[in-house]
Amino acid sequence: MRGALTFQTARRALTAGVKAFGAARGPIELDLSGVAASDSAGLAVLIEWLAWGRRGGRDVRFTNLPQALSAIARMCEIEDLLKAH
Repeated sequence: MRGALTFQTARRALTAGVKAFGAARGPIELDLSGVAASDSAGLAVLIEWLAWGRRGGRDVRFTNLPQALSAIARMCEIEDLLKAH
């Protein structure tokens, strides 16, 4: 994934991600090193992707979580949720 994961892009990213995940086989691993900007809406997208995976019995994992997303997750006390996957 690359670009912004913000209020302006969250809806589009959520939809595109779920569409791409549906075509994938096995566990889904998202490399977030290309995310240039992020905010709480971006964090909400990641949480929704985790929920989508759980509903479908799919494992969703995130690697290279950007510092801004990690800080927001820490403030919301859900950083472990993102790291566990």
